[in-house]
Amino acid sequence: MKKALYGLKKAPRAWNSKIDKYLVEHRFLKSPSELSLYVKMQGNHSLILCLYIDDLIYTGNNSQMIEEFKKAMMQEYEMTDLGLMRYLPDMQVKQRPGQIFISQEKYADDLLKKFNMQDCKPLATPMAMNEKLSKDDGQNKVDATVYRSLVDSLIYLTNSRPNIVHAVSIVSRFMSNPSKAHFAATKIILRYVKGTKDFAILYEADRDFNLTGYTDSDWAGSTDDRKSTSGYVFLQGNKEISWASKKQMTIALSSVEAEYMAATSAACEATWLRKILQEVQQDSKTPTVIHCDNMSAIAMTKNLVFHSYTKHIEIGYHCIRELVECGEIKMEFCKTEEQLADIFTKPIAIEKFIKFKYMLGVQDFSRLRGSVED
Repeated sequence: MKKALYGLKKAPRAWNSKIDKYLVEHRFLKSPSELSLYVKMQGNHSLILCLYIDDLIYTGNNSQMIEEFKKAMMQEYEMTDLGLMRYLPDMQVKQRPGQIFISQEKYADDLLKKFNMQDCKPLATPMAMNEKLSKDDGQNKVDATVYRSLVDSLIYLTNSRPNIVHAVSIVSRFMSNPSKAHFAATKIILRYVKGTKDFAILYEADRDFNLTGYTDSDWAGSTDDRKSTSGYVFLQGNKEISWASKKQMTIALSSVEAEYMAATSAACEATWLRKILQEVQQDSKTPTVIHCDNMSAIAMTKNLVFHSYTKHIEIGYHCIRELVECGEIKMEFCKTEEQLADIFTKPIAIEKFIKFKYMLGVQDFSRLRGSVED
């Protein structure tokens, strides 16, 4: 099995076809929105399965369905039941009644050792305020292979650390030809990770399943091409389930346009999330509210009178108007002080950074370690 799965380039595709055929034959519905997700329904009972190569994660609201599925899989394949989920690739999952913690403490520790930063002095934030990095900064170049390895490792760490997403997004823009300044910026992130190794992302039981989002943008933040950075985060109830920070594809001529394009990216993500939630029987009958701190950008999503000011924007960005009109998305204003997505678009003050970090569910896991079931 190991040789078949990992020794041949075509083997993973063949294995995926085989397990996919088996699941479909046993009345699992494959999600058209997320190809690794399968759902089986029996009345009001459901079994949800996520497939990752030869690993399966499954859950449901009926213990009998879960046991029947487990026995059937063991009869068909040489499968080992590892019980309650404790590990994902380079992640630890701790559970107790009503709470789930996802941590990458060991991964962060190994990362610091790999780059000889285990004895560094911790920092309070992953990026200095008003720091601007550029491709041609006049400084000596560093080994691009080492830099890419470090940035790739940091990207994986963002799976449980949404608070470092923006800083990692910035340093990832210079992987082709990094300089000492770029490498120094990655070391600042590592120094922040050093002081927060014990932090984990917390998910708590909640009866609120409404999907809400926050979207924000800087304006012309890139000194190289003057493109802006879009950021968004989506929460189901009080649980963050999706976040991103990404440089926009085109140049915005004003801050309003930058916010408008960021809102469009968030709306596309909201549409995808709504489809996923619908497939797992968590669909919402009400529009998904997306909070934005720019009134003009909100007006552009609702009022076609602004067409003359936006006709130069690429057509793809105007899909948000259709989503608002059909009732899938609802844009609402929020104050800048409450704009959670602000942490994904620019370096912010320490007080605001700490506030948003806890709002994102990133908490010090070491204080709760003694009461968490291993």
